[in-house]
Formats: sequence, structure tokens, C-alpha cells
Amino acid sequence: MCRALNVPAPNRRFDSPTGARHMCKLGRPRAVWHLWSVVMVAWFSMQAWMTTAAWADEERPPNVIFILADDLGYGDLGCYGQQIIQTPRLDDLASQGMRFTQFYAGCTVCAPSRCVLMTGQHTGHAHVRGNAGSVNRVIQSLRDEDITVAEVLQERGYRTGLIGKWGLGEVEDPGFPRKQGFDYFYGYLSQLHAHNYYPEFLYRNDQRVPLRNKVRRPEGKPADFLGGSATVRVDYSHDLIAEEALKFVRENAADPFFLYLAFTIPHANNEATRMVGDGAEVPTYGMYATRQWPNPDKGQAAMISRMDADVGRLVDLLRQLEIDDHTLILFSSDNGPHDEANHDLERFNPNGPWSGIKRSLTEGGIRVPMIAYWPGKIAAGQTSEHVAYFADVLPTLQQLSGSEKEVATDGISFLPTLLGEGQQREHEYLYWEFYEQGSRQSVRFDNWAAIRQPMRTGSVALFDLSADQAQQRDVSEQHPEVAARAVSYMEEAHVPHPNWKPRGKPRPARK
Repeated sequence: MCRALNVPAPNRRFDSPTGARHMCKLGRPRAVWHLWSVVMVAWFSMQAWMTTAAWADEERPPNVIFILADDLGYGDLGCYGQQIIQTPRLDDLASQGMRFTQFYAGCTVCAPSRCVLMTGQHTGHAHVRGNAGSVNRVIQSLRDEDITVAEVLQERGYRTGLIGKWGLGEVEDPGFPRKQGFDYFYGYLSQLHAHNYYPEFLYRNDQRVPLRNKVRRPEGKPADFLGGSATVRVDYSHDLIAEEALKFVRENAADPFFLYLAFTIPHANNEATRMVGDGAEVPTYGMYATRQWPNPDKGQAAMISRMDADVGRLVDLLRQLEIDDHTLILFSSDNGPHDEANHDLERFNPNGPWSGIKRSLTEGGIRVPMIAYWPGKIAAGQTSEHVAYFADVLPTLQQLSGSEKEVATDGISFLPTLLGEGQQREHEYLYWEFYEQGSRQSVRFDNWAAIRQPMRTGSVALFDLSADQAQQRDVSEQHPEVAARAVSYMEEAHVPHPNWKPRGKPRPARK
């Protein structure tokens, strides 16, 4: 089944030289193969002509750029209250568009959050529900039957590109980006590889692109271990990713495009933290160089400001190409802030008024920035309290593109909120589950947030967010009926998956 193209095809083996050789071994005559190639070339030519004609007869759908930061906290941007780190371009984007104050990531760590973003299914239904590590990596891959937002838009005629960090399948896996609706990929496939900002290679599609860096592996790790700390630093991966994004936009400006720009900033290089004591890798500290701070603090701030400047360059390019008013930009983060670079969390207050960080299911671990910008369509200077999360992105972009493809999601389109048109549906509840640290579940409904740990069997802590933003007062005993309602939601949302079992030692739910 050729899902990504949604056209009849005998088998995906035809997409690769390996597949062609395999078919020849089965005895298929070369003349038949040649005829099939001619037919397919003609078919694709016809489809390209039909797509161009279709855009002539109906309004061309807008371009979409989804920018995802990595471990950026709710309070890391000036427009969300940051007082020290400078983010003028993202602040400007928010002032000219819409800033969401109740937007949530798909999970509290990388892979499951990105799976929710791509598939529109929350972690009680999704296939990838955790970071698998190196022991059983394949369970962190999307499957052939998973339908991604990229596939939905690709079938509507979009040119689709993923630039940055993927983490949901490598070249040989069914989750490889080119098998999941992306026409083009550049960046990191492995999230462990993505820890290092000075790697020895990146991927362009399925090919490794050598870089000029030299990496020392942690002691005791095998030669094929992808993490480490660079001893020769020449090519900074974030800069390469930013340039590749600009190139993709230039090359596809004439047609509808979807760019998933998954920055790795400000994630730490965890291996460098352990090896040299500083995981905040950046070429220069910039405006923070003279601050009387430890280097990891300077690096953390400089990384975020560097990303901010590159978002600004992207917006500038859209304006130069005169396509900014036909491009929706969404900016968010995959989970709450980390404490893995050996920097001082207290200095920057990255989770703002909320409690908890990455790996917590309190608000600080899952409530993230969301900025929406589309000149002429999204009114400037808006702040939205609409409650939404990553699962809503797929149905939102599907509605925006005009796609009528049947996709099973847990999301609700928030396009009415963006455009200020029509009736906005609301969620009955949002749901998360997390399998590390002994496991836990969480639901958000009305002004209530509830956490149960361990999942399925533990007691429920209930918090009234309207009166207790920091989630310091468990009011489950005062409101047993609300706590019971939370449990019923958790039971309804969780569908067991054989790949995912609780692991690790329990930790306090609010930390």
C-alpha cells in the first residue's frame, strides 16, 4: 500500500533500487518493469498538471510553517514573562498575531509529544508513548498505518519538508520521515544523536552528510554510539538547520508548502554535561558574554536568543518573497524546560508561574508557548485562553487545507479560534500518560488538573488551577466527586499497549 501518495501501486518495493532488484529476482521481465516506469512517469505528470489546474480553479491553500523548539519552557520567552533572555522576534510575532495561554504539549518528553503532534492521538491511544532509549529503539518508530499531518497535507498537493529533529523512526524503520508523508528531510533522525550540536554528520533524506566536527564518545560506549562531546567544533547543527529551512522556503514559494521546522534548541547535550560539565552548546555567548554567570547559564540564554533571531530571519524571508500573508506560522515547544545543561533554573524561571519541569505532568512540564501568526487572517495583539494541545494541530491544519481525508484523532480543530470565525468546539478533557519515574497519568478539565501515580493504581491528586497555579494544594478530599470524575476520564482515555510498561522509581508528582 502506497499511503504517502494515496495512489495505486503494487508495493513500496518499487520506490527503491533494492525493491527493483528483489522484483527481478522474482522473475518479473525487464520489459514489464520499463513499461511500469513509463506509466508511472506519465501518471505523476498528469497529477502535477491536475494539481496546478486545481489551484487555478479554487483558492490555493495557505502555506504552513510549524516551528517546534526543544525543551523550551512556558516562561522562556519575553511575551510569556521572561525578564532576562532576549527574544524580540518571537515577542514581535506574538504582538502581531495570537498568543495562547492554555496550550499544552503532547507529553512531558520528546518522542511521545512529537507522536501526538504528528498523528493527532493522545498518549493513551498513540503508538509511541515514551522515549524508548537504545535497548528497543523500534518501538519508538511510527508504523505504516499511522497517518501523519504531513500525509494529510501531501495528499492535498502540499510540498512537505521536515528540517531538524525527528525521533520517530530511522532509515530502515516504517517511521522514517520519507515514509510518513515528508517529501524532504534534513537533520537528525535519532534524538540521542540530536543531543550533540556538533555532530559528525546529519541526514539529508536517507543519506548521511559528513560534517567537519570530531566527537569523543563517553567512556565505555561503542564506536557507533551517536552521543558525545565534540573536540573539534566547526559546523554548528542549528545554523545548518536554519539555513536549510530558508532554502526550503525559497525553493517552494511558488506552491503550497508545509515546513515542520523542529529546532533542537534549547535541549542540552546531556553527554557533554556529564563529560565536561556544560551541556549548553553554542558558538558564541553573544550579548550574554560579559554577564557574571557560569558558562552553562550564558549558553542557555544564548541558545534561545539565537533561535529567536533565526525565526526572525524566516519571517523576513516570507516578507521578501511576498508570501507572508499567505503563510500560517505556528510556534511551540515539545514539553517544559529541562535542567540537564548544568545551568541554574532559578536564574531564568523558565516555567513561569507553573510548577514542574520536563518529565513532570504538572503544568510546568506540559503547558507550553503557542504563537500563531498570519497577517490579514489572524488579528494582531490577541491573547487566547482557549484550551488546546498538540493533538489539535492535525485537525486544525486538515480543516485549513480543505482535506476531507478520514483520520482518527483525539484532537479538535482550533481554526475557528485562529480566524475568529465560526463556533469553537471545546474538549471535555485533555489527557497524558508518562511511563518513566514509576509512571503517572494526568487530565485537565474545566479549571481542574488531576495527577495519578503510579498510573492505573495510585491515588489521585487534584488541583484547582484557578486558585493554585503552582499546584501546591491537593484538594481531592474536599472535592471527591471531581476526583472521581478525573479517574473516570483516565480510565476512558487509557488503552493498554504491549510496548509500554511503567519503569523507574516513583518521584513526587509536583517535581
